[in-house]
Amino acid sequence: MTVAPRGTYDILPDQAMAWQWMEMKIREVLLAYGYGEIRTPIFEHTELFLRGIGETTDIVEKEMYSFTDKGGRNLSLRPEGTAPVVRAYIQHKLHGQGGATKLFYLGPMFRQERPQAGRFRQFHQFGVELIGEDSPMADAEMIVLAHDLYRQLGLTGLEIYLNTVGCPVCRQEYKKELIASLQASSDQLCSSCRLRLDRNPLRVLDCKEASCQALTEQVPLLHDYLCLDCREHFQQVTNLLDQVQVKYEIKPKLVRGLDYYTRTVFEVINHDLGAQNAICGGGRYDGLVEECGGPSVPGVGFASGMERLFMTLEQKALLPAFSRAPQVYIIPLSADLTTVGFEAAFLLRQNGFKVEVGFTPKSLKAQLKAANRSGAPLALIIGEDEWQDRQVTLKQMDTGDQVRADWAELAEQIGQMLAQTESL
Repeated sequence: MTVAPRGTYDILPDQAMAWQWMEMKIREVLLAYGYGEIRTPIFEHTELFLRGIGETTDIVEKEMYSFTDKGGRNLSLRPEGTAPVVRAYIQHKLHGQGGATKLFYLGPMFRQERPQAGRFRQFHQFGVELIGEDSPMADAEMIVLAHDLYRQLGLTGLEIYLNTVGCPVCRQEYKKELIASLQASSDQLCSSCRLRLDRNPLRVLDCKEASCQALTEQVPLLHDYLCLDCREHFQQVTNLLDQVQVKYEIKPKLVRGLDYYTRTVFEVINHDLGAQNAICGGGRYDGLVEECGGPSVPGVGFASGMERLFMTLEQKALLPAFSRAPQVYIIPLSADLTTVGFEAAFLLRQNGFKVEVGFTPKSLKAQLKAANRSGAPLALIIGEDEWQDRQVTLKQMDTGDQVRADWAELAEQIGQMLAQTESL
């Protein structure tokens, strides 16, 4: 038997309804904040991610699904959403429209990493991008937006971790000091961090290995190397969050895993999820648009893993109960009457009712069992005798009560009976 590939999963109908509800709530909040939805291809030229995410990141080095198409083009399934949005921003000259551009996306991403709870090889993200604004207020809006969105989904008890990684100028001086501080003990670093030390030293601060965490306890802090502009920018971000009483915790070693971040970075944490507890992460990326071939335009954004968000909502019993049960189950009692059942289903659906029909005529007992399994409160029974008078029988499934109904008044009578049932 063929099964879904490792690291992927199926969303079955009952769960899909809960996913649709979650997606609807996300869209409602983002539209209220003035963001417009953008949909980009699920694969892009590999070069976009090499330039945008960074060649030395784990995503590019180890996790991308890349291939060469029949035309010899190097393509990759998108591992994240920001670089494709920036590519679209440049390609369609959205910077020429004046003012900031506010976009959001929602869809599947792909990374070839080790599957574990809340982490898959095909996974879903929604993300928000504000391009063309360098004000600290834009950074604060991102954090407030994430906080507000989760609040409107019913989530409480989440923590916001906040930091600044400075700009390329002040960060360069810090990198030298960080490398010098760790060089003498580099043999105690994990194999990944030994490579990172020369190529991407800030990522050592973010390593989860105990040996690396112990070594980074002694290193200098990036905050001590910030230039005046970066220091003031971060101070204004925290002042704005304090003003609207959004709580946060400054984490001096929070750096995020993508090379394009500058200045503000943040994560939203749900401690109930265990090791993979970040449900949202983002920050400022002032050099990314230019790196991808566009003008020198600042940007800030965040992305949220939807599987982890769904797990959190499920865990906290915040997902509404959904039912696919029909309101009416149609039972034709003979082969000759199946076409009448088909027509009845069509007419009732045109009137807004949820309807299921038995395609193959069976005994009344068997079809009533099927109606009961479907969860329909009403069964519409089409028998030979009744149909000669252009009538059908409507049966209340919970009480067993039944009445005759004229074909011409069928929709009206069903509406009345369902209203009575729902009022009980």
